[in-house]
Amino acid sequence: MSADASADRGAQTSADEGAGVPDSPAARLQALFEGHRLTPTQRRIAHSMVRRAADVPFLSSVELAELAGVSQPSVTRFAVALGFDGYPALRRHLREVAPVEQTADSRAYNEYQQAVEAEIENLKHLAQVLADPRPVQKAGRILAASRPLLVLGLRAAASQAYGFAYFAAKVHPDVRLLHEGGTMIHDRIDAAVRAGASALLCFALPRHPREVVDTLAYAKEAGLTVVSVADSAFAPVAKVSDLLLPAAVGTGLAFDTACAPMLLGRVLLEAMCDDLPDAQARLEEFDARAAARGLFVE
Repeated sequence: MSADASADRGAQTSADEGAGVPDSPAARLQALFEGHRLTPTQRRIAHSMVRRAADVPFLSSVELAELAGVSQPSVTRFAVALGFDGYPALRRHLREVAPVEQTADSRAYNEYQQAVEAEIENLKHLAQVLADPRPVQKAGRILAASRPLLVLGLRAAASQAYGFAYFAAKVHPDVRLLHEGGTMIHDRIDAAVRAGASALLCFALPRHPREVVDTLAYAKEAGLTVVSVADSAFAPVAKVSDLLLPAAVGTGLAFDTACAPMLLGRVLLEAMCDDLPDAQARLEEFDARAAARGLFVE
């Protein structure tokens, strides 16, 4: 993990503490893991636990190992790395601090309503994280200064990258979207670097394609500063990101929901606009041209 990413996670932790104890299982797990040096395997376990925060206190070490795709001894070593005598001690701790007791209303929710409630919790946690605006402001400065600016998102994250690039192109002079993988992606990074690019923004969501990690590693080797919006500080892209901004996804439905990452992307756009002195003029110019063309239905 880079020094910048570690420092920003530290700032994020301080912001969480200042805002009060997070009231969601995922947030409390995240706080438990902060400050520990974890191996890639241990980060994978932590990431899996955050995604299934409500269930984890009731899983055996074997079940957690299967969930994370690791061995059972790896789960035991993970618990010891967190300062517990073993996994049973960790699980006892989680049963005390991680679960949020269901209210009568929440027990009456159907599965669709529960998914919405989970997303509301994700958004509340994002609001707590943003109590310290410095990491997002720093990211905005990095992205605003890059000419051109690369925006990467593959598979599940492609729509997030497309949405950001669509709006960013209205205020940034040169935005280049990378939403299709393959051998050409390195060529496009090389071309952007030759044109003067200094940064790449990545949207990374589960399941994390190996190609995204490889592409970010290539971008860093090419000299780009990598800013990532990911579902967790323990996501696989963390090790190849200079600055990682976490926003949890919902996992209650057959396919993950990504309201918090989408909102964080819009917040990041706002921060970038703050560092683009001609952003407002560009927006006004677009509005004038759109009106002249009759582009939108009034």
